[in-house]
Amino acid sequence: MAPAKTNITTELLLLLTLATCWGASYSFIRVGVTTIPPITLIAARTLIAGLVLLAVIRWRGLSLPKDAATWRRFLVQSCLNSAIPFTLIAWAEQTLDAGLATILNSTTPIFAFLIAAILLRTERLTGRKLFGVIAGMAGICLIIGFDALHGVGRQLPAQFAVVAASICYASAALFGRNFKGLDPMMPAAGSLLCGAALLVPASVVFEHPWQLAPSAASILSLLGLSIISTALAFSIYFRLIQALGSVGTTAQAYLRVPIGVGIGVIFLGEPVSSTAAIGLVCVVAGVMAMTIAPRKKVIAG
Repeated sequence: MAPAKTNITTELLLLLTLATCWGASYSFIRVGVTTIPPITLIAARTLIAGLVLLAVIRWRGLSLPKDAATWRRFLVQSCLNSAIPFTLIAWAEQTLDAGLATILNSTTPIFAFLIAAILLRTERLTGRKLFGVIAGMAGICLIIGFDALHGVGRQLPAQFAVVAASICYASAALFGRNFKGLDPMMPAAGSLLCGAALLVPASVVFEHPWQLAPSAASILSLLGLSIISTALAFSIYFRLIQALGSVGTTAQAYLRVPIGVGIGVIFLGEPVSSTAAIGLVCVVAGVMAMTIAPRKKVIAG
């Protein structure tokens, strides 16, 4: 039986939803780390999100896989896609400018493309995808404004932390193809629960969470981060990995930037670069170039 055709409109809408969920995460993290230290914030994020997804799986009458091989893959995915990058970004956002952090983290599709094309040789170095990479990054610079790049070179540890997180995300997108055939909620819940198993003990040892007095704003941000930016986002993410592929899915990082800027404008009153409109066109062009497969030529026989 031939596989069902992917509805590209549906997948692009899901890509936009995913970008919105993850675009909001920067604001959630920024507010959360004001009174909750990074490891504890991310430990709670992964635990709450994992339990929410587990409850949804049970409600659907399903259960998580029980074989050790699958759980080993869940553990690897948790390190690449949640435990390590989430913590790195939360730590970095204590000091790093939000605009610069967004630019650095948006390099995920570039790393995914380069790893897949050069190291794994599973992606072709086509002109279309190269255009997508260049257009997306140009759009990001235009939206944020080139002034944001003036901070490069300062706060190097935080900057390297965000770049390292981007490399982790790129590797996670490529590794996520190992879950093809599984219901998307299975690797989402399994990897988050594995991440919580790693981070909760670390939180207890290093940050003594019982001594904290988090603010109401930080708690609400944690809940938004856990449910919207993690549980919902991960369910969409693993579906898109199967539908659009790893490089196509990581292209949501380009959409995340204008969405993140929009959230800042609406809720935080942040100024917008005068070149934002041109940048948005570049971003959309880049995403389309990296996600929409070219039509195959029909040869008359």
